[in-house]
Amino acid sequence: MIFKREKSFFRFCFPVFVVIVSLYFSVIAFTPSQMTVLAGEEYRVEFFSPFRLQLAAETGGIHVQKLDAGDRTSFFSMPYTLKGTQYGQNRIQLSLFGLVPVKDITVNVIPARELIVCGNTVGIRLYIKGILVVGISGVLTSEGKEVLPVKDTGLEPGDFIVAVNNKEVEKISDLSKIIEESGGKEITLKFLHDNRLTEAKVTPVQSAEDGKYRIGIWVRDSTAGIGTLTYIEEETGKFGALGHGITDIDTGIMMPVKTGELLKSSVYGIRKGLQGSPGELQGDFLKSPEVIGEIYWNTAFGVFGKINKDYMEEMKGRKYPVGTRSMVKEGPATILSNIHGEEVEEFSVEIQKIARKNLSGPKSMIIKITDPRLLSETGGIIQGMSGSPIIQDGRIIGAVTHVLVSDPTKGYGIFIETMLGMY
Repeated sequence: MIFKREKSFFRFCFPVFVVIVSLYFSVIAFTPSQMTVLAGEEYRVEFFSPFRLQLAAETGGIHVQKLDAGDRTSFFSMPYTLKGTQYGQNRIQLSLFGLVPVKDITVNVIPARELIVCGNTVGIRLYIKGILVVGISGVLTSEGKEVLPVKDTGLEPGDFIVAVNNKEVEKISDLSKIIEESGGKEITLKFLHDNRLTEAKVTPVQSAEDGKYRIGIWVRDSTAGIGTLTYIEEETGKFGALGHGITDIDTGIMMPVKTGELLKSSVYGIRKGLQGSPGELQGDFLKSPEVIGEIYWNTAFGVFGKINKDYMEEMKGRKYPVGTRSMVKEGPATILSNIHGEEVEEFSVEIQKIARKNLSGPKSMIIKITDPRLLSETGGIIQGMSGSPIIQDGRIIGAVTHVLVSDPTKGYGIFIETMLGMY
């Protein structure tokens, strides 16, 4: 009889224990490890749990206050307010009943700032470091044989050739000239493979097609396209655009920038997006290129550089205060985009979901286009709109980055603080 009671007690306690442990770890998983706040501004944070969670400041540069029960949004919510009082990194701790630590949260307190918010399309032209190998193929000789000169050298698509015969090569024309002048004699390639400098010897062969010497590779030394300028810092002239990196279309490799140019652009056409087929803005920037800035970095979070002083004076962008991710909420917002000529217009969107785990990536939130005219003209988010600023509650809070191919009315966005953090 005692054994049966103990068994029943165990059957009752074990599921309760599992639920408690699951809730504990879910709070850990869905509570961010860090957040950014603007000094002097008050932020509301809310935790949901059937158990009492307590938030407390661990350092003196952040003020934490628990709100009254009347401020709860649900029975299990525990609302607090945060206010940064000192610049720099601070720490708060979330605990269970004020006794069991759940998670330490780093709070970065930064000065409030304003940006010139743009939304106009720009041409982007990048010249990469080294020569990117995008493909390998055989060379047909006069004997009718197909030869692969780079076979067994370790050279693969995605590698960067940086030197030939100890001479640095920057352009495809440099590489072609050395290969042609070899006359079929062995040359030495230096290339980056998986970020490791590798050396290999290759013997060019004469092609039966045009009589030129070749080593059987397809290469690229630059790329160009259209995107949207997100913001400019008035004090420094630094800019951010796209909200995501530029990758090679064939290899998927992030293009390392040697030099780059930001070009004035005008939209002359639209290819409407359809389900399974992304649309695009058709821009004119290469016929008579007007350089308006220099590009220094191509990163996973956008393209960055400095605007020319002359163009800064022509800028018609409006100043908006920065909104950190702590301020972003699901609901109505707008984007600034340029879909005709050089005119920047404001269109309505809805922030449908804010990522809890991918807080610092180019897919930090899901947005849906709700503006009837934008939907009618573009079908939603299309290529070229990447970098369009997202505005909520009078602040710039992020930028459009990607379209959902399966549903062009939806796409992803990046937090503006992530782009600003790239400097």
